[in-house]
Amino acid sequence: MEEQARPLPGLIIFDCDGVLVDSEPLALRVLLEGIAERGVTIGEAVAYERFLGRSLASVIETVERDFGVVLETDALERMRDRLYVLFRKELCAVTGMAHTLEHLSVPYCVASSSQMERIRLSLELTGLASWFGDRVFSATMVAHGKPAPDLFLFAASRMHADPAGCIVIEDSPAGIEAAKRAGMRVFAFTGGSHARSAEHRARLEALWPDAMFDDMARLPDLIGAGNG
Repeated sequence: MEEQARPLPGLIIFDCDGVLVDSEPLALRVLLEGIAERGVTIGEAVAYERFLGRSLASVIETVERDFGVVLETDALERMRDRLYVLFRKELCAVTGMAHTLEHLSVPYCVASSSQMERIRLSLELTGLASWFGDRVFSATMVAHGKPAPDLFLFAASRMHADPAGCIVIEDSPAGIEAAKRAGMRVFAFTGGSHARSAEHRARLEALWPDAMFDDMARLPDLIGAGNG
């Protein structure tokens, strides 16, 4: 689906995991290992469908309610430590991300379901931190995470942007729903290593994002906000 010509957006809001950094397979690996240690096996496809794009609090609630696994504080801390070790070894920026940020001529920020510590570490490890400064917002800052609109509305408010003039870049159904509920346009990004299956793309397309794309370097031209 092609985006029709419109005025330049007032703000680009990037999700982090799976959009700025290719972290979703690493995070899912650690999560499923932690759950398996409690005697419950969850398939990767099911996990992506149930957990992708959601806050830690939401994931913990779902795991307990639907799978009968309680993840206590000490278990979560061990999983966090494992994830950060894995990030330091394997985490990469999404291909074309630095090029995109260099060529954007409109304001942009990050609004992620992850906790702030993880967002900051992800950006630092991939060399993206300097592009965002303090324009980083976490689901821990609002009452309700995605698919609620709270985080995107909070980010727009802090950036002094009209929600109707924002474009959200998302890779998950929960994120697309959150953007739509916030009254924002949303572009579905399918270039992450977790997002290339036909099933995942079909789930995103069924939510009618304003555009879908798999090459991050195209974004400045796609939104009409490139600077040459």
